[in-house]
Amino acid sequence: MFKSALALLAFVAAPAFAQPLTPGDISRIDELVTSTLKETGVPSAEIAIVRDGQIVLNKAYGKASDTLDSRTDLPYQIASNSKQFTAMALLLLEDEGKLDLDDKVAKYFPDISGAEKISIRQLLSHTSGLSDFWPQDYSFEAMSRPTKPQGIVDRWGKQPLDFEPGDQWQYSNTGYVVAGMIAEKVSGEPLVKFLKRKIFVPLHMTSVIDQDDANGPKFPVGYGRYALGPVRAVTPPARGWLYAAGELSMTAEDLARWDIARINRALVPADDWAEQETSVKLNDGSSTGYGLGVSIGQRNGHKAIAHTGEAVGFLSANYVYPDDKAAVVVLTNSWSGAAYTRIARGITNVILPPAPQDAAQAAAATNARTVFDQLRAGKLDRSLLTKNANYYFTPQAIADFQSSLAPLGEPVSFVPSGKPVLRGGFVIQGYTVKYPAKTLDLSTFYEPGTNGRIEQFLISEGE
Repeated sequence: MFKSALALLAFVAAPAFAQPLTPGDISRIDELVTSTLKETGVPSAEIAIVRDGQIVLNKAYGKASDTLDSRTDLPYQIASNSKQFTAMALLLLEDEGKLDLDDKVAKYFPDISGAEKISIRQLLSHTSGLSDFWPQDYSFEAMSRPTKPQGIVDRWGKQPLDFEPGDQWQYSNTGYVVAGMIAEKVSGEPLVKFLKRKIFVPLHMTSVIDQDDANGPKFPVGYGRYALGPVRAVTPPARGWLYAAGELSMTAEDLARWDIARINRALVPADDWAEQETSVKLNDGSSTGYGLGVSIGQRNGHKAIAHTGEAVGFLSANYVYPDDKAAVVVLTNSWSGAAYTRIARGITNVILPPAPQDAAQAAAATNARTVFDQLRAGKLDRSLLTKNANYYFTPQAIADFQSSLAPLGEPVSFVPSGKPVLRGGFVIQGYTVKYPAKTLDLSTFYEPGTNGRIEQFLISEGE
C-alpha cells in the first residue's frame, strides 16, 4: 500500500509544463491524418500525443459513424491494447500475495492442456503453447453467437499444445483468456471491475467500458472492406469473445493517461512496470522481444514500449517512448488497411524525428538512390563504383537489374535500415525499398568519407 501511495503521488506531482507542439507540427499532423484517412478509406481517427509526460494534443477526425462525427470523448475499441492491462492486473495480484507469476496454470485450472507445465508468465508472454482461438483477421462463424471465457477454453484451451511451453513465441489470445480467468478467480471480482478499482478510477480514466457495451448509435461503428471495394459497416461479434484478450474500449486521451503513468513509473510499483517491459526469454535463452502484454523495441532510434490492437472493425496503435517521456495513441474505426500504424509512425516522425545523418551518410544515401534509379533504367554511372563493383556489374547483371526492377515502378519509400557499421575498410549500410505490394532489401558497402564509392550493391526480397 505504501509503495502504491508513493507511486500515485509521483503521478500527481508530474511537472506542470511540457514542450508544446508548434503550429507547424500540428499542421503536419492534421495533414498526415486527414490524407491517410482519405487515401485508405478509414472513416475516422482519434489521436493523443504525450510530450514531457503530458498530453499536448488530443484530436478527432472524420466520421465515427454515418450519423456521428468523431469526437475526443468517444471510446473506441482498443482490442489487444487491453492485454497490457490484463497483465498488470496479474502483477498487482502478485503484489498482494494472491498468486505468483511462476505458478503453474494447474493450480487454478487443471483441466487446461499443459496446465501442469504452463506458468502464468508464459500465458502473458505468448510462450505457453496454447492454440490461438482467433488468428483470423475476420470474425468467424462462431463469433456470431455469444460465448463465455469457459466456452473459449473448452474449445481451444483443451486442444493439444502447439509446442512445449517456453520453446517458441506465438501470439495466443487463448492464453490471455486463461490469464483473465485466473485473475478473476483469485481476486474474487470481474476483471474489468478490478481494473476500474485499481487503475481506471485512480488515473481518472472515466471513458473505459467493456467493448461489448460500446455498440449502438452513441458509439463509433466499426468498418471494413472486401478487397478494394467500398467501405462498409461490419457486424460486431456477439458478446464475450474478446474478454481479457481485448475487451476494453476507451478514448485516446484515457489510454494516454495510462501511458503517462508508465512514463512516470506511477500508480503501481516501479518494479511492476519494469517487469512488464522486460523481454521474456525462451527455453534456449533467446529473447522474444515481448514482455507481459507489451512489445519492446525501437522506433527512430528511440526505445519503444508498444502494442497494437484489432477488434471487429477497429484498429489501434499505442507507442510509448519512456526515455523521451513521449507517447502516441491512434484509434481508428476500420480494420482494413494500415492507417493506424501509418498515422502513429508519421506522428512519431514529427515529435521524435530520426537522428540527422552526417554528411557522409547523407552522401552515401544519395548515391545509393542514384545508382538504384540508374539500374531501373538499365544504365550505370561507373564513376560511382569501385573497381570491384564495376567488375560485378556486367552487362548481364545490369540487364537483370533493369528487367526485374523497372516493372515495379517508382518506390513508395527508400530509407536506411539500421545504423552504418565498419567492415573490411568499408562502411556497411542497408536500405529498405518499399513498393505498394513488395519490399526489397538493399545491401551497400561504400568507401568512408563524403565521396566514398560503392563497393557492393545487392538487392534481395524483403519481408
